Amino acid sequence: MLEKINKYIESLPLEVEPKGLYEPIRYVLSLGGKRIRPALMMMAYELWKDDSEEILPQAVALETYHNFTLLHDDVMDNADVRRGKPTVHKKWNENTAILSGDNMLVLAFKWMQGAKVNSAEVLATFTQTAIEINHGQQYDVDFESRNDVAEAEYIEMIRLKTSVLLACAVKIGALLADAPKEDTDNLYRFGEAMGLAFQLQDDYLDVYGDPAVFGKAIGGDITSNKKTYMLINALQKAEGNDKAELERWIAAKDFDRAEKVAAVTAIYNKLGIDSMAKAKMEEYYQQAIKALDAVNVAEEKKKPLRDYAAKMMKRKK
Repeated sequence: MLEKINKYIESLPLEVEPKGLYEPIRYVLSLGGKRIRPALMMMAYELWKDDSEEILPQAVALETYHNFTLLHDDVMDNADVRRGKPTVHKKWNENTAILSGDNMLVLAFKWMQGAKVNSAEVLATFTQTAIEINHGQQYDVDFESRNDVAEAEYIEMIRLKTSVLLACAVKIGALLADAPKEDTDNLYRFGEAMGLAFQLQDDYLDVYGDPAVFGKAIGGDITSNKKTYMLINALQKAEGNDKAELERWIAAKDFDRAEKVAAVTAIYNKLGIDSMAKAKMEEYYQQAIKALDAVNVAEEKKKPLRDYAAKMMKRKK
């Protein structure tokens, strides 16, 4: 499936003028990645239909939209590297990144509107998702200047910023297969819960992951005081010396990176934040599996989605 998606991306009509607009789009789409969203869309479609190549335009539209959000995120975060390569605003400049990103957004809608089945609902689902992701991005920005973010606020932010796009992928796959509404709704719940579990896993691995497996140095969220599930709960649970030390590290402008990561991780361990995060991940993963169980198709049809969900969560099963 990944090979089909990548081959279709390579065939996109992007070798056109003006090159300054389209070369960065070709570049960012060529950086690869897991292609989680188009794969989920095609697997959802295959619960009912066998010709998933028919929906490659919509699957790649979603991947193009996802990469547009990453391109603009990189500008907002002033990130130097994406998937081991220079980001678009570093390879070209910020104006190019913004304009090429804008064009990716429009191209995504153009390709999505070519849906042959349930086209109005497909486009409505995609549009609502795009709006919600913007809401999530703004909440994420707002949280940067707050130290009183509640866990529920954070969960809602990651639901909007991350989960709804996975939910959108499987729902559109079902819509394109003309699936029953109840099954479409259950697939949406599956994608939404998987997105929450997946993002919480990302938070966890940033602290406790193996850098060789995680693909980047651990502790980046700690270093930048990012309001993750881990930090939010540590701030709420810490008392006395632990709270004072945590607040001191958050306020510190000059610090040794390794020392800060080790100190904050030690506080997390003392407070049991690692166990809390794993339990929360498991809670959402089980919600996802329950929603998938409720989809009214043969179990063997659901196996690819079930296996993919386990793989996303780095589980044997």
